[in-house]
Amino acid sequence: MHLYHGTSEQFIADAVQARLATHLSDRFFQEFRYKPPLSEVNAWRNSLGAMANVLQLADLRDQGVLVELKLPLSSKRLDVMLTGTNPIVGDAAVIIELKQWTEVGRSNISDCVTVEYAGGHEKDVLHPSKQVAQYQRYLQDTHPAFSEGEIELNACSYLHNAQRDPSSPLYADDFEALLALNPMFTGTDVNKFASFLEEHVVGADDDNRILEKVAATAFHPHKRLLDYVARVIQNDPVFTLLDEQLVAFNAIMDSVKSAGQNKQQVVFLVQGGPGTGKSVIAVNLVAELSALGLRTLHLTGSKAFTENLRKIVGTRAGAVFKYFRDTANVVPDDKLDVAILDEAHRIRTISTNRFTPAKARNGKAQIDDILDSTRTAVFFIDDLQVVRPGEVGSTDLIREAAAKRSIEVREFELEAQFRSNGSDSFIQWVDNTLELARTPQVLWPMDDEFDFRIVPSVRELDRLIRERAGEGATARLVAGFCWPWSNPDENGQLVPDVRVGDWEMPWNAQAGAGKLAPGIPKSDFWANDPNGINQVGCVYTAQGFEFDYVGVIFGPDLVYRPMDGGWVGQPKESFDRVVSRGVTTVEFRDFVKSTYRVLLTRGLRGCYTLFVDPGTRDYFLSRVERRPERSNRAASPASKAGRSS
Repeated sequence: MHLYHGTSEQFIADAVQARLATHLSDRFFQEFRYKPPLSEVNAWRNSLGAMANVLQLADLRDQGVLVELKLPLSSKRLDVMLTGTNPIVGDAAVIIELKQWTEVGRSNISDCVTVEYAGGHEKDVLHPSKQVAQYQRYLQDTHPAFSEGEIELNACSYLHNAQRDPSSPLYADDFEALLALNPMFTGTDVNKFASFLEEHVVGADDDNRILEKVAATAFHPHKRLLDYVARVIQNDPVFTLLDEQLVAFNAIMDSVKSAGQNKQQVVFLVQGGPGTGKSVIAVNLVAELSALGLRTLHLTGSKAFTENLRKIVGTRAGAVFKYFRDTANVVPDDKLDVAILDEAHRIRTISTNRFTPAKARNGKAQIDDILDSTRTAVFFIDDLQVVRPGEVGSTDLIREAAAKRSIEVREFELEAQFRSNGSDSFIQWVDNTLELARTPQVLWPMDDEFDFRIVPSVRELDRLIRERAGEGATARLVAGFCWPWSNPDENGQLVPDVRVGDWEMPWNAQAGAGKLAPGIPKSDFWANDPNGINQVGCVYTAQGFEFDYVGVIFGPDLVYRPMDGGWVGQPKESFDRVVSRGVTTVEFRDFVKSTYRVLLTRGLRGCYTLFVDPGTRDYFLSRVERRPERSNRAASPASKAGRSS
């Protein structure tokens, strides 16, 4: 999808005659069925006008121009791509990232600078050279026209309102290598910018031949990228498979190889509770299938989970680690070989959102998008981890959707527990206590190797978590969504919203938090950044992750009331508007039950819990075999074998 294409001569004429922004606005409405923000229209008018001036200066009249070109299987759009030829390499293209910035500040985050947004708030953003370099790499890894060498691809940025200032953070030593590979031009560098374009695309794109090849080609990960992903994962001991994990993995690999040869469609359904190794198997499948050259995507519904996987495997692997919604963009005649769907309980009702083009808004269910996009789908799922409305993933949904298409479903169940110190009984006890499942584990034996404690105060909870971290373990505080979640202040400091008595601590940063002060991790990386211990996580940043020790603040949104039939949800105590609004009280209760199940089962070695509501604490205590000597004994991280799973 793109909003404009034509010759550079047409582009210049449309800009000079003030038609360009109007044309883009009309195309935007046709694609998305709502009007673009006025700020975006003004940006088109100003930046594309400046771009047209450079093309005039360079006298580039016969090139192809694409504006707002959508990256394959991504919501990201390139500002401008110029296509043409040059006498050295032949067919060529240049990506141009346009910025209206005039000044920037220093950032505490690698590869970033800060810019001021409306209201005077600063925000950390990628340096323009890094941003455009990522776009270039993405296309070279996923677009056959560039990955196979048919078209040479270069990339640069143009800050048309800025002046070259060597003292600016944009020219800091950290960015020297970036600027050498992907140059940045300012308004005072316009002659250099024109020369750069002349060097790379001076020749004509006759009949828009190159432009059409770029616009028409579908997503196709290159073997070079697949080899890279496979090599990184295979060499990382974190992803080692054990016992029944390897049995399930081998069974899937054998069947996938056969299915790939026969082109038959098949669905694998892998069920398992928290800590049974679903994600480890999923990532290993990505490695092995990529090594075979099969077009494979790892898909989730969690931004934090996906971004952390990308960080572990490397940013270049971002083209392989995507989201459930991206299956809606797969061309039916060019299906994926394998889609690996991790945390499939987070599948949504539909894939569309406000950024979805109108022609793609057909009301199609997300599960149908998934099955229609791939020859083989592997679902990893836990039916008891649905924590909000709109998440409809379940084993029944997958079976029913497959049955409608007469697709064979092959099922596996993981039972071995690699979390909770290998304690199946703790998971069963949590499920039984929250009345999510009938299990034999009614009472919790305090002599179990898993270190579970109900603590008397939030300060004690905080102390224990910091003590475990000081001993070298990973440890985090998490809580039910029972407190407001504020934006950072003007200095990038987080507001201590989570308050219990006179104790307070901030939530982890929100996804769109803007500029953050030094030492505060972005929301996506709260779970793995050591500084995350200074913030409280919620279910949306904790789900899918695990820690050696987890400290849970069990809030008043879910309480136990024997006189009212047991568990009672209290929507008025919740600040999670997505869950507390538009659902029945029973639905709210069930969502919050699942939320606390997720939070309580994040620990590999131990879980410490503070109950805000005394009645709920007393109910949990009534289901514990009390051993006073146990409650005073700290567990040594060295004495317990924990394994990331």
